[in-house]
Amino acid sequence: MKSTILTVGIGLLVLFGTGCDKLKSRDALNHGVQAYKGAKYADAVEYFKTAVQLDPTNLNGRLYLATAYMSQYIPGAESPENMQLAKQAQEEFGRVLEKDPNDKTALASLASLAYQQAQGQPDLDAKLKKLEEAKDWYLKLIASDPQNKEGFYSLGVIDWVKWYAPWMKARAELGMKPEEPGPIKDKKVKAELQEKYSATIEDGMKNLQKALDIDKDYDDAMAYMNLLYREKADRECDQPEQRAADLKAADEWVDKTMAAKKAKAEKQAGPQGITMDQQK
Repeated sequence: MKSTILTVGIGLLVLFGTGCDKLKSRDALNHGVQAYKGAKYADAVEYFKTAVQLDPTNLNGRLYLATAYMSQYIPGAESPENMQLAKQAQEEFGRVLEKDPNDKTALASLASLAYQQAQGQPDLDAKLKKLEEAKDWYLKLIASDPQNKEGFYSLGVIDWVKWYAPWMKARAELGMKPEEPGPIKDKKVKAELQEKYSATIEDGMKNLQKALDIDKDYDDAMAYMNLLYREKADRECDQPEQRAADLKAADEWVDKTMAAKKAKAEKQAGPQGITMDQQK
């Protein structure tokens, strides 16, 4: 009988202790959120670390911890401290995905982090490799959430960057200035780029169209549609009719973008016709 009472008592103490830890975890999480909102990211990290140590099942705490690490990461900075921040963010988001492989915040954040890392790569091959990593994460995101317009839009942007970076490199190697208009005149170089990246441009257009199918007023997607049509036209100087058609389509997307931005601004207008942006 005494043994039973002792066992029950120990069980209650364990449950009480667990309950206390969960309460302390939530309290640390709340303090961390306040620090994060105040841009005190280092303080926020410590609070979030405490939250997940007290309650390892606290996925919100782990998401916030990962986000606090990621918020301090500076794309392009190669210091060991900065690289460590990216690594810590990746590890914490990864732990979230171990518990929930379809967590949209973790998937989107890992995709965004890989994209940011790509922008800081001075070497083209390293940049393209990181872009592929970002693409893989965005594909997982839209597999989890097929109506995620930002995922499709981001895939379209990645396709554009994958084309634009080598295209600008080729122009520079041919002595063309960045602001110099017109297509690449070297037929061999142009043919190589066309063979390698035609599918990439088409894929970008398809992804942007999927984003627009979800949100027909998605002005950012419209803007990149314009860019991709212009890149497509740039490869078609020996097909004047097709080139003219693509340039016409690009101009139409510019008009659609401007109209969508105007409509958005009008929706945000205050009682006296002043937009939220103008009030700042």
